[in-house]
Amino acid sequence: MGIPSKSTGLIAAAVSFISFGTSGAFVKPLLEAGWSPAAAVTVRALTAGLVLLPFVLVLMRGRWTLLRQARWPVLGMGLVGVAVTQVLYFAAIQRIPVATALLIEFLAPLLLVGFTWAVSRRTPAPVVLVGSVLAVGGLVLVIGPGAIQAVDPIGLAAAFGAAIGCSVYFVIAARPNNGLPPVALAGAGLLLAVPVLALVGATGLLPFTATFGDVPLFGTPTPWWVPLLVVAVIGTALAYASGITASGILGSRLASFIALLEVVSASLFAWLLLGEGLSPLQLLGGLLILGGIASVRAERQTVEPVATPAHV
Repeated sequence: MGIPSKSTGLIAAAVSFISFGTSGAFVKPLLEAGWSPAAAVTVRALTAGLVLLPFVLVLMRGRWTLLRQARWPVLGMGLVGVAVTQVLYFAAIQRIPVATALLIEFLAPLLLVGFTWAVSRRTPAPVVLVGSVLAVGGLVLVIGPGAIQAVDPIGLAAAFGAAIGCSVYFVIAARPNNGLPPVALAGAGLLLAVPVLALVGATGLLPFTATFGDVPLFGTPTPWWVPLLVVAVIGTALAYASGITASGILGSRLASFIALLEVVSASLFAWLLLGEGLSPLQLLGGLLILGGIASVRAERQTVEPVATPAHV
């Protein structure tokens, strides 16, 4: 089988950030109905893992040794890329504004640039530095300039921890995993994260509540499982599987920059489905993020004119 083209990677990345972007619009009715974020993400991960399980069973038939050989990436994806990242993010939003937590978590691309800089001891290309500035500036505008606040240090530390976990997710997804299919890595990782998330809820570290009545979805009373199923199938199963595929083709750095468009996608879905306002500053922020992605991609095209397995 040939190496997937970069255009395939870009399509997978687009599917991923658009899918992730749907989550907010469909999770919000659950949260407003009494679901705690930790409970919602636990059930979301469990449902998404079960949705992917049949595909994992078919793909891995006769090849279960691949899962054993890739046990460390699977453990890293489940425990760090999903569970730790989610737990720290929800711990952060208990102490600091959601916008601030999002802004810090989505600094993951900068952490990857800094990590590569430290390990290689080579200054990133100017286009990467320019792209980083553009992307972060755009992120601030999309989330809102008011997100930059001096707030609770524990909340800030948790948000930075979530950013590190997010970085680990992209690095693991980009590494060759002994031929393990991306869907198998996503499905196994999600199912592995569920007991960790459930344990956090059982110990009371984070609020863990759920309600099972109808919830208002776009002005219509809807069974609680409908938005949850949409989030699980589209905003989690499809999003993780396509995101891991994209990282494996494009590399963790470029994939992480493209993932910043998740906040733009989420804002658009909130505007279209929930009627929330979309300001000119947010649109400008989206354009700046696109400019940052273009800069980072230009550096990769210069350095890697021939398609090779992706890495950091």
